[in-house]
Amino acid sequence: MRILGHPILGEIKKGCLVSFSFDGKTLKGYEGEPIAAALKAAGVMIHRYTKKKHSPRGIFCAIGRCTDCVMVVNGRPNVRTCVTPLVEGMKVQTQYGVSVKKPE
Repeated sequence: MRILGHPILGEIKKGCLVSFSFDGKTLKGYEGEPIAAALKAAGVMIHRYTKKKHSPRGIFCAIGRCTDCVMVVNGRPNVRTCVTPLVEGMKVQTQYGVSVKKPE
């Protein structure tokens, strides 16, 4: 289930295997691949929930144009995970609505 190519970023140049956290759980992914790709490979399909109807959202456009894949990354809300490279030790969290949450 790992994404190997990206329509905008091209071929994913994955680095070494790194650890990151997702909602408090430790996951593994390849450094440099989009966060969304690492999550998909780990079976995570829901990235956020809408504010009004609490509807789940995940990867949609995969080119950074929509907001379906936004998540809280290292305390910063609204990060487009489909175009943000994974780095060792990142803290990734499910986002609820259009977050204005302040970093922890």
